[in-house]
Amino acid sequence: MRSRFRLLSIFLLAIASACHARLAPPSGSNADADLSDALEIADAAIDANIDISTIRVVNDSGGMCPPEMVLAEGDYCPKVVQNCKRWLDQGRFVDYRCAEYVQPSHCISSREKKRFCIDREEYVAPGDSLPLAHQSWTSAGEVCKKDGKRLCLESEWQFACEGPEMHPYPYGDGFHRDAAACNIDQMHLGKPNAGLTDLRAPTSAYPNCVSTFGVHDMSGNIEEWSTLDHGAAPQRSSMKGAWWLPGKNNCRAATLGHGEVFEGPQVGVRCCKDALK
Repeated sequence: MRSRFRLLSIFLLAIASACHARLAPPSGSNADADLSDALEIADAAIDANIDISTIRVVNDSGGMCPPEMVLAEGDYCPKVVQNCKRWLDQGRFVDYRCAEYVQPSHCISSREKKRFCIDREEYVAPGDSLPLAHQSWTSAGEVCKKDGKRLCLESEWQFACEGPEMHPYPYGDGFHRDAAACNIDQMHLGKPNAGLTDLRAPTSAYPNCVSTFGVHDMSGNIEEWSTLDHGAAPQRSSMKGAWWLPGKNNCRAATLGHGEVFEGPQVGVRCCKDALK
């Protein structure tokens, strides 16, 4: 049985070092304590569920992609500088959520050509109304494979999220956080030993949560598996987009600490596919 300290450490690692999605409270004297409580509740709740160029919206891929996918094409920057101009919160969690990033982002590497198809929506199983959850990197890959697709490379996922202009957030102007745009910043995450509260939303619930390529819900709702560009077994997995918690929820955030067999109630699927020539 893991100690409470270890549980909290694992959860914080998934949020801070990987998702870059460390939780943050609203400003105020009790905000820090409130979010500390939320973190500990989510820690126990998740554990209870675990078994051991400028391109705008592209809705027509010109036949290069299946109808449920969009074409993402352009120059991707592998290494980018994105500085926060104004933090949303104070106190212990001051550097968790960025209210506004400095414009523009700066590319500090050579750009790479990208051309691929990506699912417009998070994967929803036939007959269901909510995005599929409880998926590991392995099972998510199988979901994609049965439809003739594959998991996105991390670089593909990031490019579809941020676009050629390297927007930190996949909505609005890309530089200002907006909790109303996406399913993020939920505070009632669950109860100790009772499991994470299921706050998944239908893919139609947040129409403004859309990237420059026209891809929905790349910030929040459910976390999505991708494959590291240069990963090797058993460390090939990267979780992207975070989920409905109040975390960093930006395009470059990544959870790397769970491994390929982890699955949870907040983890789902989005697929990619090579575009037709």
